[in-house]
Amino acid sequence: MKSPILVFQWYAHLVKKSDLDPIASERFKKLGVTTLLDLALLLPHEYDNSFISPKPLIDAHNALHVKVVNHKITPKVFQISFFCEAWDCVVEGVIFAARLYHRTSFKVGQTLTIGGKLQYNGGKLQIIQPKILTTINAITPKYKSPLQNKTVLGLMQQYLTKEALRDAGLDAKEANLVYHIHFPTPKEVSEFEAFGWNKAIEKILKLAEILNYLQKLSTKKVSFPSCARLDGDENPFVKSLPFKLTADQVKVIADIKHDFLGETASKRVIMGDVGCGKTMVILSAVMMAYPKKCVLMAPTTVLATQIYEEAKKFLPLHVKISLVVQKSSKKESYDEVDFLIGTHALLYRELPPCALVMVDEQHRFGTQQRALLSALVSGAKEHPHFLQFSATPIPRTLSMMQSSLVDFSFIKMMPFKKDIESHIIFKKDFKDLVAHIRSEISQNHQCIVVYPLVEESEMVAYQSIDEGRSYWEKNFEKVYVTYGKDKNKEEILKIFSEEGNLLISTTVVEVGISLPRLSTIVIVGAERLGLASLHQLRGRVSRNGLKGYCYLYTNLPKSERLEEFCHTNDGFEIAELDLKYRQGGDVVGGSLQSGKKFVWFDMVEDIEILKEAKKRVEEARTPPRF
Repeated sequence: MKSPILVFQWYAHLVKKSDLDPIASERFKKLGVTTLLDLALLLPHEYDNSFISPKPLIDAHNALHVKVVNHKITPKVFQISFFCEAWDCVVEGVIFAARLYHRTSFKVGQTLTIGGKLQYNGGKLQIIQPKILTTINAITPKYKSPLQNKTVLGLMQQYLTKEALRDAGLDAKEANLVYHIHFPTPKEVSEFEAFGWNKAIEKILKLAEILNYLQKLSTKKVSFPSCARLDGDENPFVKSLPFKLTADQVKVIADIKHDFLGETASKRVIMGDVGCGKTMVILSAVMMAYPKKCVLMAPTTVLATQIYEEAKKFLPLHVKISLVVQKSSKKESYDEVDFLIGTHALLYRELPPCALVMVDEQHRFGTQQRALLSALVSGAKEHPHFLQFSATPIPRTLSMMQSSLVDFSFIKMMPFKKDIESHIIFKKDFKDLVAHIRSEISQNHQCIVVYPLVEESEMVAYQSIDEGRSYWEKNFEKVYVTYGKDKNKEEILKIFSEEGNLLISTTVVEVGISLPRLSTIVIVGAERLGLASLHQLRGRVSRNGLKGYCYLYTNLPKSERLEEFCHTNDGFEIAELDLKYRQGGDVVGGSLQSGKKFVWFDMVEDIEILKEAKKRVEEARTPPRF
């Protein structure tokens, strides 16, 4: 017999949205429910339990037959005395903010069935806000939703079955437990109300939530036929290099080669730490694509120029290369160019058809910009292969999720060992910091001081560039200053790289600048930045094995987050720490924004649950939506 997780078989009335009752379809829309697991995860917030309690159950819901023997009305409280014959005692009822209907409903002498949470108060049994029960010997889940409770109950009764839950990817035990949250026995209700969901149920809710998420994500992947099989030979290029590629670089190149020989336009993200050698992978991909054309977009002129210079240095002479930046002529033709490298200026040029599109530091571009570049060089039906490169590793949790959308490759090995010391410093350490900077400059090394702002602000308790630059310019030679909105920033960065000692800047230096002589970076107000940004800034130093230093200046007396950052130079470990402190975002929505998105699933702690959910999705067809 097949395991229930191998094939998702949905009832015929759930296979197509058009098969749903139009009224039910509209109700699901109002609830935000598109899958069965969405419906299952719409959990009751309480239960109306009308099963008569044979004896008092303290701190739990009780249902009991009573007679109203007395009541007392004050401006704030309506107090009622009930006599329960089965228990042979008086139970006090307390209603706050009583309305007229409360007074008419609880008349002295009336016999009623009431329900509510029973407590001891001053030696007396008491129910706060007792409710009159009209249904006896039944349990009614109460849902918080835009619809009336009876409407939600009707949807649950019609669609939420154990069989449907198994077909949605849960095993028999899991399906049974989730089912009983919505249709519990009296004993289960008492346990839920007294203890909440136990660990076993919580684990299943975590699994159901992430399974549902991955199933939705898998429906977003769209495949297109590729415009060409790219079977160029990169081996002569690799053998011509004056250094040997790392094992990770070789593996990633093999991954790309496999993609390029397929009939489907590939989508692959190559993630590697700062300085791991992604440029050589880019150039290898160019040779696999040759003689077909390819294009690469980088976020800054400095980075685009850097890659252009590397391409000219290492690629064979017969590969024609061109650089497109803002200053480039818009009239220039690129029809004869094999490898086109540029910034977003590429989006405003007439581009020839390309079989390979690459984006470096892909997180610096919006989804629409990346899609536009691909559209500019491809046909309507057939698409180019698409490679995205990033030096900002994302946590393995997120990469496992996103792998339903794109393929991932990782470059973790470094061509050389990075030797960087990271330290948290305070105001009292400034004198020692200045002495360190002087020492490094005397050895022909460069230093950068990163400020949080350009201009003074009352909202930020740190100096800005405008406030701090005069000290550095007065006490040091060859000091350069730039920031994000500086129109000359790329020219200043170029001059600094060649002849500067000290650069005063904002986080504009986070990405796309290669400074072989840079040994020290100082980050002012370090606690204001995410760990990924801090790691990117730290990655500017020790690019070629030079001894490096990263100083995190803060006014905080203690920061566990910064202390953990200082203990590792591994970008992938930093990504995990960043996730731990900031939480991940909504991958289904197409973005990775910070902020917790899951109710039950924990992106840091529940990696094994994610692996199980991913296995189930990969082994089975994704279920259709409502």
